[in-house]
Amino acid sequence: MGLTDLLSIGSGSLVGFSLGLLGGGGSILAVPLLVYVVGVRSPHVAIGTSALAVAVNAFANLIPHHRARNVKWPCAAVFAISGIAGAAGGAALGKAVDGKQLLFLFGLIMIAVAVAMLTPRAAAAGNPDVKLTPAIAVRLAGAGLAVGSLSGFFGIGGGFLIVPAIMLGAGMAAINAVGSSLVSVGAFGLTTAISYAVAGMVDWRIAALFIVGGVLGWLAGTRLAGHLAGQRGALTRIFAVAVLVVAAFILWRSAGAFFG
Repeated sequence: MGLTDLLSIGSGSLVGFSLGLLGGGGSILAVPLLVYVVGVRSPHVAIGTSALAVAVNAFANLIPHHRARNVKWPCAAVFAISGIAGAAGGAALGKAVDGKQLLFLFGLIMIAVAVAMLTPRAAAAGNPDVKLTPAIAVRLAGAGLAVGSLSGFFGIGGGFLIVPAIMLGAGMAAINAVGSSLVSVGAFGLTTAISYAVAGMVDWRIAALFIVGGVLGWLAGTRLAGHLAGQRGALTRIFAVAVLVVAAFILWRSAGAFFG
C-alpha cells in the first residue's frame, strides 16, 4: 500500500469522522482533500470520485433513518426523481467547465455552506405526519430540480440545501427532512458519479479506499458524538470556520483561472 492509498483512507476517515460527529456537512471537504492531500490532479476526477463516495455514504446512513421511520418516502421520491434530472444536467455542465475555474466556484459554494452552518436557525416543528399532495409535489419537484443541478455541478451531496428545501416544500419535521434528504443525496451523488464515470473521470481505487476510510471515520465520529452531544453547536461552528479556511485556500490557489 503506497502513500496515495494511505492518504485516500486518511482523507476519507476525516470526512466520515466529521459526518459521524456533526451529522452532516463533512462531505464538502471531500473534493479539496482529494485534490490537495491525496494529489488527484484533475478537479473533474476529484469531483467524480467524491460524488461516488458521497452517494455510498448517504445510502449507508439512509438505512438507520429508514428503520427509525424518519423517511417520508413519497415526498423523498418526488424530490429525488426531479433532482436526478437536474443532477445529470449539472454534471454535464460541470464537466464542460475548466477545472481550475470549477475549483474556484467550489470555493465559493464552500463559503455558502460555512455561512449556513454558522447562521442560527429557529427550530421548526413541522408536521411529522405530512402526506404528499399535488401542491406539495409541485413544490418539491421544482426545488429538487434546482438543488439537484447544483449538486451535480459541484459533485456535492447538497444536504445543506436539500433539508431546508424539503422542509419548506412539504412542511415536514426536521428529523423527517434529514432522513428524507439522504434519498436525494445518494441519488444525486450516484447520478453525478455515473456521468463522470462514463467520461472516465472516476478513480475507482481511490474511491474505494476513500469509502473504506469514511466508514471507519464515521464509526469513530458517531461514537464520540454520544459523549459530546452537549457541545455539538460549538463543534459545528469550529468545523464551519475550518471550511472557511479551506475555502480561502482554494480561492487563493485557483483565482488565477479567472483573474490571472
